[in-house]
Amino acid sequence: MKSYDNIEKLINDHLDELNQAEPPAGHFERFESRLKAEKKVKKINWSLVGKVAATVVFAFLAVNQARMWFTPKEKAPVTLASISPEYAEVEFFYTSSIQNGIESWQKLTDSGIISETENEIMQQELKEFERRYEEIQNEFQANPNDERVIHAMLTYYQAKLNVITMIVNKLQDVKQQKTISHETEV
Repeated sequence: MKSYDNIEKLINDHLDELNQAEPPAGHFERFESRLKAEKKVKKINWSLVGKVAATVVFAFLAVNQARMWFTPKEKAPVTLASISPEYAEVEFFYTSSIQNGIESWQKLTDSGIISETENEIMQQELKEFERRYEEIQNEFQANPNDERVIHAMLTYYQAKLNVITMIVNKLQDVKQQKTISHETEV
């Protein structure tokens, strides 16, 4: 307690001097600028930033890997070509012939041989073929080696090609008749 008494005595002896002493000019402005400078200076902890970035990258990769692992893989559609090379040739023949027939059909339709109503009816028939194809394709996906399903697929291709060929032939006949009747009128 003796040191406490000494400090108190020292303050009481110099009390008048302490109460009258003013800090030097500009002291408060320098003090304020130092406080502001301390607030502005912030050190970036690069090791912490690196750890956070590594954690984010790791989390992203883990989530992406989990998504890939748990997402069911889409199977490529089973086609006749996947069963045997012979079926691949048959399927190629039918699909290319059907595509050529549809292109001829479209050219004849665009030339104005048939009316819009007749074209819509034929487009509905094509949609019905596509609906039937999806049914056969679903059955084919479930039973790719079932001979009945393979036969149904081949029958589908034959029927579609026959219908398209028949329509294209009829449209060509109509075009030819219109050309002949137009020539006789002139």
